[in-house]
Amino acid sequence: MQRHMALGGGEFAPETVYLNSASCGLLPARSAAALTAAVAESASHGTMGRDYLGTGARVRGAFARLMGVPEERVALGSSVAVQSAFVAGSLPAGSEVLVAEGDFSSLVNPLAARAGCTVRVVPREALADAVRPGTALVAVSAVHALDGRIADLAAIRDAARAHGALTYVDITQAAGWLPLRLTDFDYTVCGAFKWLLCPRGTTFMVFGGERGEPGGPGWPVPVHAGWVAGEDPGESNYGPIDRPAATARRYDEPHAHYSYVAAEHSLGLLAELGVDTVHAHNVALAEQYRAGLEAAGFTPRAAPGSAIVSTPGLADAEPRLAQAGVRVSVRGGLLRAAFHLYNSTEDVSRALSLLVP
Repeated sequence: MQRHMALGGGEFAPETVYLNSASCGLLPARSAAALTAAVAESASHGTMGRDYLGTGARVRGAFARLMGVPEERVALGSSVAVQSAFVAGSLPAGSEVLVAEGDFSSLVNPLAARAGCTVRVVPREALADAVRPGTALVAVSAVHALDGRIADLAAIRDAARAHGALTYVDITQAAGWLPLRLTDFDYTVCGAFKWLLCPRGTTFMVFGGERGEPGGPGWPVPVHAGWVAGEDPGESNYGPIDRPAATARRYDEPHAHYSYVAAEHSLGLLAELGVDTVHAHNVALAEQYRAGLEAAGFTPRAAPGSAIVSTPGLADAEPRLAQAGVRVSVRGGLLRAAFHLYNSTEDVSRALSLLVP
């Protein structure tokens, strides 16, 4: 068996075998140090630090470079649910929204709550075939949080385009380890506190598709725009904003400063390693874990190629694993293990030794 060492050098020294990145990622040492310094700085300079807007601008650029999208197409936010509510609010009354059965609630529920719109639910594998004339939006998670299934995004994109529907993709469980083409989709949202190793409160929205300049046809109204969304934030503090930003910054929320201070350094680490490298590392470990379970007679539900492996019949093992210092989670009655850059072959062996007699 090929040996896989953890990536990231001395950035990680967890006290546990941490196989729970699908719940939240570990914070790199460099990010923790930057966060500690920012908190100390607040004693003299307030909780927006010395360079509030500069931090947001740098993180926007770092995310754009990592994901291969134009920086001017990226907006900063706080949560997937808020961004989903924004997308829902941009839809005309009477719109049909197509979603996958059992998809994550932060993506789906704000769409379902949109008055005057109809949400149609179909099995995940049938999503592309279910797009029809009159479908206004197709929303899906790139990687299913429950069991790690990877959506056929190309098929969904093509079907949506053929029927004139918009696409909205949640990459929270994919960004950082799965190579993606975000410009293919009209909206992409990413909660960065999982595989991107950022603190909670760090979320990105990418405006892709065939759009002209922000503010033109095809761009939604920035209904939740506050002072940071003005072309000159210093002039956008009072009254209606006369000049929204000329880029997707017009859709920014005032960002959580501490979260974004740490995010700059977390994204920098992933850029140094490269998404392709992290992808190969994560999937190799997941495949070794899956093979060990299958050899013992278990049937993991995730398809090959995912960094997440969820297995029926093992949920009762979670407390035993936790007591032995192995962190996993239970979702929908499945034992879910998620493998990321700070994991190694030894972590796989340790987990299997506790699960397989």
